[in-house]
Amino acid sequence: MTEPGAIIELRGVAVTYTGASRPALRDADLRIGEGELVLVVGPTGSGKSTLLRTLNGLVPHFSGGTLTGSVVVAGRNTREHRPRDLADLVGFVVQDPTSAFVTDTVEDEIAYGMETLGVEPAAMRRRLEETLDIMGLADLRERSLRELSGGQQQRVAIAAVLAAGPRVLVLDEPTSALDPVAAEEVLAALHRLVHDLGYTVVLAEHRLERVVQHADRIVLVRDGVVSALLDPAEAMALSPVHPPIVELGRRMGWSPLPLSIRDARRRAGTLRTRLSALGTGPSTGEPTAPSVAGKSADSDAALVNTDRLSVRRGVVDALRRVSLKIGPGSVTAVMGRNGAGKSTLLAALAGQLPATGGRVLVGGAAPERLAPRDRVRVIGLVPQDPDLLLYADSVAAECQAADRDFGAPAGTARALLARIAGPVDDDRHPRDLSEGQRLALALSIILAGRPQVVLLDEPTRGLDYPAKRRLVGVLRELAADGHAVVVATHDVELVADVAHRVVVLAEGEVVADGPTNEVLTGSPAFAPQVAKILHPLPLLTVADVTAALDQAS
Repeated sequence: MTEPGAIIELRGVAVTYTGASRPALRDADLRIGEGELVLVVGPTGSGKSTLLRTLNGLVPHFSGGTLTGSVVVAGRNTREHRPRDLADLVGFVVQDPTSAFVTDTVEDEIAYGMETLGVEPAAMRRRLEETLDIMGLADLRERSLRELSGGQQQRVAIAAVLAAGPRVLVLDEPTSALDPVAAEEVLAALHRLVHDLGYTVVLAEHRLERVVQHADRIVLVRDGVVSALLDPAEAMALSPVHPPIVELGRRMGWSPLPLSIRDARRRAGTLRTRLSALGTGPSTGEPTAPSVAGKSADSDAALVNTDRLSVRRGVVDALRRVSLKIGPGSVTAVMGRNGAGKSTLLAALAGQLPATGGRVLVGGAAPERLAPRDRVRVIGLVPQDPDLLLYADSVAAECQAADRDFGAPAGTARALLARIAGPVDDDRHPRDLSEGQRLALALSIILAGRPQVVLLDEPTRGLDYPAKRRLVGVLRELAADGHAVVVATHDVELVADVAHRVVVLAEGEVVADGPTNEVLTGSPAFAPQVAKILHPLPLLTVADVTAALDQAS
């Protein structure tokens, strides 16, 4: 039984997967009370997802391996109750909501879970209406799931498990695939569930800049070791994984650390005055060569050249008259809300989708006309789903195959993987890696070929801040060596760190195109944390602030 006041209790929990050389989780002891939002924080591959999956019995009932100790939720021991037996108590929401959808419309998806649990019709109707209202979906009840935005799809995924009547919601990276506005919609819904309705929410999220201010308590996970429940500011003072607002607070010696933009702006008054007096601007957002800004690039010099490019997907005009020139030695970020056309643009540049109007040239040729062997040397695309690039039965085999296919020196892909993701066992099967590790492996495979044009679609999903910094280093080197890098992303902090230029799409059209500092600082939706804290100063990152202060000292 759980102790009084606790709805979740872990005692001495350890998990070791079959064939693993060390436990994925060890000696975890936690007591989580009702009506709390608990954030699980840790580096990529640290054991966060394993911890979450113990809460509804996915570990060990579906994952295999060995679980020792006990996990008890509202009196039910997960050793004795499988996930289906816990569905009325624990709702689990995966990273990609579309992968879990089993019906076609919002209303049917929410009802489906109740039907499988045998909820009687009158109760089902009442719960359906309540859930639609709680999650703000009543106006969308008859809409096709495929027509929804990413934020709406994530709210439907939450509603589908919520309707089953659980007391606990567990979410793995709920905002990783969402644009900033859609992410706020989802987090506002979770905040309402906790504060107004008394739900217990446990979630893992790498984009801490979005969620840390919402947490009641934080659990730190590192190398499978789980901390006690910590006060958020205390946890951020200790955590090797932390958002820019915490990095700035540490740099300035603020104590306690502010976790919200509002609190940080109050603390930053003196800093803003000091920086204003120095007359400083950002270093990362300034173009380093004429071709970086793209618009002025000569057509003959541009590696990417689209002229009024239009692409239709089914009945949808996914791209409309997009004209871009992207020169060598540049990193260009493509941003916009979910469904704006970012992935379509990258697929068209890679020759995977035909143009229905206009034209596209990459490396001086139409990409769809290049022979596959030639295309991979000109264009490298890492899609949102890294599994599309992973076929071998071990990490080592994937890396060796990449080196062989691209004619790269032996060990090239493996060295890139180690650089981006840190230590990863050669013998691990790719499907047993964390989301971030699989993404890093896919990145390493494509980057081993050093294509002229590198296309990355949401390359930071599942990556922690240290891994992102290592990725930034790799992308900067590619640009310095004359490659053109195009990144489609919702990760404004990544863009602030590495992009020279930002192109914003809306409904398939370019609505903004310019140097990173100009586009980001002028956008409430896409401004990074440091820009919001120091507004109106045009500084984007803690590195910008540090450089400005160091120059003055």
